[in-house]
Amino acid sequence: MRKIGIDLGTCNSLVYIPKKGVVLQEPSVVAVSIEDNKILAVGESAKEMIGRTPDTIRVYRPLKDGVIADFRVTQAMLKYFIDKVMGFWRFLKPELMIGVPAGITSTEKRAVIEAALNAGAKQAYLAKEPILAAIGASIPINSCSGNMIVDIGGGTSEIAVIALGGIVTFQSLKIGGDKMDMAISDYIKKKYNLAIGEQMAEEIKIKIGTALPEKSFKPSASSEGAGKSKKMTEKLDPSLIKKEQAAERTMEIRGRDLISGLPRTIKISADEASEATYDIISEIIHSIKAVLRDTPPELSADIIDKGMILSGGGSLLKNLSVRISQETGVPCFMADDPLLCVVKGTGAIMENLDLYKKSIMSKK
Repeated sequence: MRKIGIDLGTCNSLVYIPKKGVVLQEPSVVAVSIEDNKILAVGESAKEMIGRTPDTIRVYRPLKDGVIADFRVTQAMLKYFIDKVMGFWRFLKPELMIGVPAGITSTEKRAVIEAALNAGAKQAYLAKEPILAAIGASIPINSCSGNMIVDIGGGTSEIAVIALGGIVTFQSLKIGGDKMDMAISDYIKKKYNLAIGEQMAEEIKIKIGTALPEKSFKPSASSEGAGKSKKMTEKLDPSLIKKEQAAERTMEIRGRDLISGLPRTIKISADEASEATYDIISEIIHSIKAVLRDTPPELSADIIDKGMILSGGGSLLKNLSVRISQETGVPCFMADDPLLCVVKGTGAIMENLDLYKKSIMSKK
């Protein structure tokens, strides 16, 4: 019988098959015909339609904040992913392992299991994403020593302290890469009267996004609070922006002028992208501090020793680990392949199902 691990994310879904590795990585996007409620496209082909469709077609994500928002469409999307990776063997019902947010309710868990079974799974298992991310990042979760993982996805951010195979303390935030994209889009709308699409905002974040203003960022800079506030003041000083514009990374973006309604092109800098996402990152750091405050002293000592591990697509934002280290005083490192941590964790569990069955999974 085939075993499949799935990271069912708000933005992207990944599929892992034991001994083969990650076999599929596609956007969690579906295109639906409004007239007959028929699914027209799933994944990459549906994402290409965003912002380009007529009134008769709706393109959207069936998952919101890491949980199912549209049951029927999520089920169809899961079936598409399963059929695509099973190929010729799709008539065999596979066993599925799906990652879910740590703060998920029992009703939301049931919805994921039902969707998986209706999509063609013989058996569906669920495991919490912070545990999966830790396994995928090669953290020894069963050790009595404490480990901290910060998994920043598209719709949610999961912050957890793990010891002896379980979560000791955690926070699940409905903040992630999506909120950063929205913040960039809103910033450009307010500052330049320019409306940009979802994909353009995401492109800005990937290409020039940074957690710290570039002109005031030095890798060896001290992390005193006063220094940080001074940096933010400098960042907003227009004379400094003009003086240092040449040294900054910039990007040309296109959108629709909100006053004239006509297409317009502008240039934005990395520091503007940093200013746009500053508050979103502050919220994530606030939750990291809250988890650290709730951590037992013995485990706190372990975390100071080893540092925290960043995973998920949101952790790829430039200088994020530096800013987290500066503001918390705890070393922060990025996992290898942060995008693949959760799905690698599902694969590791499927390869050693009996070992993990009792400890970290809920079977239905």
